[in-house]
Amino acid sequence: MLQFSKVGPESYAGDLLVYLVRQPGKGSSRCANGMVDGVIRRVHALGDFFGKEGEHLLFYPAEGMPGIPSAKRILVVGLGKEEPNRELFRKAGGTIASLAMKSKVQELLLVLPDLACDMVEMTEGVSEGLVLGAYRFKKYKTKNDPDRSGEMLKQAALYTSDSKGLGRALKLAEIGSQAACEARDMANEPASHWTPVHFSEYGRQLAAAHGMTCTVLDQARLKKLGLGGILAVNQGSACPPEMVILEYAVKPSAPTLLLVGKGLTFDSGGISLKPSAGMEEMKYDMCGGAAVLCAMQAIAQAKLKGLNVVAIVPATENLPGPAALKPGDVITQYGGKTVEVVNTDAEGRLILADALAYGIKKYKPDMVIDVATLTGAVIIGLGHHRTGLLSNNDDLCERLLAAGERSGEPLWRLPLDAEYTKQLKSEIADLKNVGKKDGGTITAAAFLKEFVGETPWAHLDIAGTAWDFTEKSYIPKGPSGIAVRTLFDFIRNWKG
Repeated sequence: MLQFSKVGPESYAGDLLVYLVRQPGKGSSRCANGMVDGVIRRVHALGDFFGKEGEHLLFYPAEGMPGIPSAKRILVVGLGKEEPNRELFRKAGGTIASLAMKSKVQELLLVLPDLACDMVEMTEGVSEGLVLGAYRFKKYKTKNDPDRSGEMLKQAALYTSDSKGLGRALKLAEIGSQAACEARDMANEPASHWTPVHFSEYGRQLAAAHGMTCTVLDQARLKKLGLGGILAVNQGSACPPEMVILEYAVKPSAPTLLLVGKGLTFDSGGISLKPSAGMEEMKYDMCGGAAVLCAMQAIAQAKLKGLNVVAIVPATENLPGPAALKPGDVITQYGGKTVEVVNTDAEGRLILADALAYGIKKYKPDMVIDVATLTGAVIIGLGHHRTGLLSNNDDLCERLLAAGERSGEPLWRLPLDAEYTKQLKSEIADLKNVGKKDGGTITAAAFLKEFVGETPWAHLDIAGTAWDFTEKSYIPKGPSGIAVRTLFDFIRNWKG
């Protein structure tokens, strides 16, 4: 979809020509093209355009107008007064994509402005915004749907007088953003069309396409290995569980990162049934698994060299079938710890605990990151604007916080003191799976912490950001694809 253009704006005769302008302290915004600048000045004098962030001006030049480019449409998008940064350009890219699709534009040319900022940051930002902002999920729309605009934008080209050294930035931005869109697709699928076996099929396809190794542990293998958490959660479902393992190897001497993503393809709450209102959103409970697999897709496409990466997705449904796990049952997790299941709707931590303990024992990683739509409590604490971050390692936290900031997916670290683990003390087992409502996000992480030992570990609770994330021009309604680009950024910027 993205490329650099050798055709300049003066010669461009395509669907849409786009300029970005800053909002000045006073007067009208300035554009590099003199005739377009004249249009901006006239509109500014009417009080209709100031160059504020997200503000736009769309006009249709008359054919043969002297000095005006021959594009069918010209769009001017404001950047505001804020110091230029990657997120500002990302939002501008999203605005451009949205406006282009409203006009049923099939291809556009964006002229990168000459600003006092890092051109790599500008290139990556607008490129990410264009791809992410052009996303629409219309797989199940019928052919007579009158609005097909989301399928129209096919090609976006960037123009600058000197694109030397920017090709890699453009490519990485496109790879990461397309992977995030793939995660959105997975989450948008109905639970009937995205089951545990779809995770394993996707993993096998990724491995075949990119030279990775894929292993799928089926129900029989899970029983033999003793992964009691995922098996217990699966008891009420007619679909057997599967645990998907993808391995991306660069060299034996490189550190190994283990990624674990929660793959609950539908969560009814089990016997501890959720309220019916909003339960349809529980098809999104697999967004952590989607993020982990799609991050693997991105690092393999980009051929990143810094880390060996292993991804594990424990996948199952949580349903109240006749054999379903019951409140009060005691299960044995991988490794031997026993857990009293007080609430069957706290199931994500049970399957993650198995995957974490198994992955750490088998692959002996240097660090672990898990991603999960784990608790409603994180929405109470942080709303839909930041992902909850909990960890036993300060350095790992700092790297993730930086990656989230660069990706426009901010995180917020919460405490993880020993006092929270005490809330999980059981009278009849090693642990119980929930404590009191107080500090629910933290006690959930404290439960997981019991299965990682001394390995540096970070937990991302994306329940508030996996869908209904902060409204932005490049974030659609519904699933956001959160954490894919954060993980991709973390890995591509890894320095030992």
